[in-house]
Amino acid sequence: MQKNAHIIGAGISGLSAAVRLANANYRVHVHEATQQAGGRCRSYFDAATNLTIDNGNHLLLSGNSHALAYARSIGTEAGLVGPKLAQFPFADISTGQRWLLDLGEGKLPLWVFDEARRVPDTGLRDYLALMPLIWAGTGKLVGDTIPCKGTLYDRLVQPLLLAALNVDPPEGSAGLAGAIVRETLLAGGQACRPLIARDGLSAVLVEPAIKLLQDKGASVQFGHELREFELAGNAVGELKFGSDTVALGPDDVVVLAVPPRPAASLLPGLKTPTKFRAIVNAHFRYDPPKDAAAILGVVGGLVEWLFAFPQRLSVTISNGDRLVDMPREELALAIWRDVCKAAGLPGDLPLPPWQIVRERRATFEATPEQNALRPGAVTSFKNLFLAGDWTDTGLPATIEGSVRSGDRAADLVLARR
Repeated sequence: MQKNAHIIGAGISGLSAAVRLANANYRVHVHEATQQAGGRCRSYFDAATNLTIDNGNHLLLSGNSHALAYARSIGTEAGLVGPKLAQFPFADISTGQRWLLDLGEGKLPLWVFDEARRVPDTGLRDYLALMPLIWAGTGKLVGDTIPCKGTLYDRLVQPLLLAALNVDPPEGSAGLAGAIVRETLLAGGQACRPLIARDGLSAVLVEPAIKLLQDKGASVQFGHELREFELAGNAVGELKFGSDTVALGPDDVVVLAVPPRPAASLLPGLKTPTKFRAIVNAHFRYDPPKDAAAILGVVGGLVEWLFAFPQRLSVTISNGDRLVDMPREELALAIWRDVCKAAGLPGDLPLPPWQIVRERRATFEATPEQNALRPGAVTSFKNLFLAGDWTDTGLPATIEGSVRSGDRAADLVLARR
């Protein structure tokens, strides 16, 4: 008899668990409280720009093994596109200086020995000073582990860690930062090729997963919010969705893949992160210059990363709490001025059609204190497992972390057999 797996939440972590279990012959039921799948990783049509945009500009790297395996499993790996080489152009808009970080194609970070490929005005000793991050514990601060100043920090380490941790790097967890460095810079260029969902996050990572699940006989219900667990001894016995109740059989399982706040209300006593940071994204309907890089690192201004899409220039600003209450038009103008400098556009260009997306609770705060509150996937109930980028994945809140958490929850379900 086919076993049932109830996946609560249709974000990336829930979908990755659902796909893995559907492929293992579970009858999967996905329950999503909102009217769309994808969580904080989705696309939608925006009337202001008349374009389909993502709620966040998410960057994957070729070394994100779980995220790429997930894309492969739903048949969309080809939808993640990027340059053939792990090369990252940067622009300092305060000085006008530009450079190319070339990480090569190997499995070792040999680029640090080549002056032409590393960050300008940096020496080998600067890179060796980062080594303590690699084995630092999660309870240590980045600021107590490596020097958070100097050319290498300003031009590479700060932009990389700010994007990964979504906090000012010195206050971030050195252990989480170390995990990022180990899986990117230290793994050589073969792990660092940038990949973008050119046709949108939903088209590449969300909708194909829903279709695959439905093709395999799974049910996917939207507007179906779990209100309560009915417990039977050390297991979940019933799922209460307000108007309807689902009784669980002895072999049925539940993967709870919702944000920390609803998870804590469903499971009293569950420890979860309690502090979050914002990310600000801006989208401008403007054809990128023909020679524009798909991704440009920007230092010396408000903008941190500039993405070139067909008909659109998009921007990401991490640790964005300081910007969430700024008047929208004022913020759009300030960002557009930086975009013009970074993209080499005339400085007096009028503001094109634009949209600002401010995700106030984009990620948990990647500090040692908040990282210590992340729960594992196993709960005190034998048929209930947790997933989400806020659970203890060993990574900050990223797509790769989301997929890993879903995979791990699914693997724990399969191990019960």
